[in-house]
Amino acid sequence: MFKEFKTFIMRGNVVDMAVGIIIGAAFTSIVKSLVDDVIMPPIGLLLGNIDFSNFFFVLKEGGKVAGPYATLAAAKAVGAVTLSYGIFINTIISFLIVAFAVFVMIKQVNRFKSEPPPAAPDTKECPYCISSIPIKAVKCPHCTSELKGLEGGG
Repeated sequence: MFKEFKTFIMRGNVVDMAVGIIIGAAFTSIVKSLVDDVIMPPIGLLLGNIDFSNFFFVLKEGGKVAGPYATLAAAKAVGAVTLSYGIFINTIISFLIVAFAVFVMIKQVNRFKSEPPPAAPDTKECPYCISSIPIKAVKCPHCTSELKGLEGGG
């Protein structure tokens, strides 16, 4: 069983998938920082010093201190149950950036892939009746014309 497991793990596609997951996790943390630290602060500033991460609804006030709470952290600290839609907005923006980056990357990778050569034709056209016939035919089954002496077989 150990030998089979080792064979499974060492297959190229499993190792490639593991590397992809690790790089994806690192890339996600970079994008999260980009959204939280670079993109959202200017947007918040343009909208009047709004911090999206502090957009929340209090579903149930904390047992220790009653609301309203100035920040999400303050609400969580006293045990309030919140619906944190601002963090959700940040997460959606992060997802869209990651999805776009993956799209661009896959598009570039596909650009470098070579297209397979076109398949050799298996039919030809009869010069007399313009019908499609097998490439090796010496007589047209449609008009019964002889094709032997024609240059290129048809």
